[in-house]
Amino acid sequence: MNGLIRSLGRSVWNEPRAPGAPQRVWRDWALVAVLVPVAVLEGVLRPDLPLRVPSVAVTVVLVPLLLWRRQRPLLVMVTAFVVSGAASPAAGGQDVETYTMVFVLILVYALFRWGSGREAVGGLLVALGALGLSAAQGRLAPGDLVAGLAVTSAALGLGGATRFRAGARSRELDQVKLLEREQLARELHDLVAHHVSAMAIRAQAGLAAAAAEQPDAAADALRVIEAEASRTLAEMRTMVHVLRRNEPAELTPGKQLGDLTELAGRARVGPAVDVRISGDVAGVPPSVGAAIYRIAQESVTNARRHARHATRIEVDVAADDAAVRLRVTDDGDGVVARQISSAGYGLIGMIERAGLLGGTCEAGPNPGRGWTVTAVLPRTGAAT
Repeated sequence: MNGLIRSLGRSVWNEPRAPGAPQRVWRDWALVAVLVPVAVLEGVLRPDLPLRVPSVAVTVVLVPLLLWRRQRPLLVMVTAFVVSGAASPAAGGQDVETYTMVFVLILVYALFRWGSGREAVGGLLVALGALGLSAAQGRLAPGDLVAGLAVTSAALGLGGATRFRAGARSRELDQVKLLEREQLARELHDLVAHHVSAMAIRAQAGLAAAAAEQPDAAADALRVIEAEASRTLAEMRTMVHVLRRNEPAELTPGKQLGDLTELAGRARVGPAVDVRISGDVAGVPPSVGAAIYRIAQESVTNARRHARHATRIEVDVAADDAAVRLRVTDDGDGVVARQISSAGYGLIGMIERAGLLGGTCEAGPNPGRGWTVTAVLPRTGAAT
């Protein structure tokens, strides 16, 4: 049991700051702009507030600390507790805290949401010390002390719970991205293996032709090998930023643009799917074709699952010299449900796959009704 406690303590102590702390946004400025006049109004309208001017002054001075609560969580919380704790003895032992000072709980929340483990432990000791000192000086009755501990514990608990939930969400998103990268790498690996196997077969044919003194056949085999090698090298360049586990390779390529017609037609349940392909798709690299197919397949699946009362799903693919463009749209209802589902892992996987190939993927509601997914991938299939 002691070993478990020590291990937990070391884990908390060594916890780094939470990543992704946002900079000051308009909501922070709005909060400060609201709290300052609220403190002034409390000083004017509250009849039982002792030392009105010092009380309001302390509150107004501390309110701007909210602007730095994510970047300097320990510093701003310690400053708030020290200044408010020192103001009372300076005022002859009278309580100079206003009701507006409840915003200090936001600082406690921010410390446990964004601060490191060392900062959280230090801030907790400062908060407990301030409450204990107030109780020792007689400014807090036992009941108020218990209430203060409860409220402070609720703020730090909420901050810790939000931090844990955000961390879990981030790990899940990383896992989705990793799986998408792995799937893309597997498809690329299989395509490369397919080309290499074709090269090996042609090389064997060339050797046989050379042994039979058929130079034309041997030259044809060499030209095919050269073309296959060029395509293989082009595919390998797209794998630079992709990681995957070692797995046996299949010698058959995955789904391509031509396979999109498999999505067309009417399923037993759900709307019909219409697929249209235009432009020069013959020379589209297999990696781009596989990505377009996967994004279209995921979009059609989501439309059938979430588009209520939909009668039709349209899949349009257009290829030109620069890019391959995909547009999947439906005429269904359920925009709210679609917005919720769009924050899920399916769209994240599509965005990740498109981004790995230097493209973009977006999803959103149509002006009238329905939902549209668009993806644009560079024809070269290489990220810039």
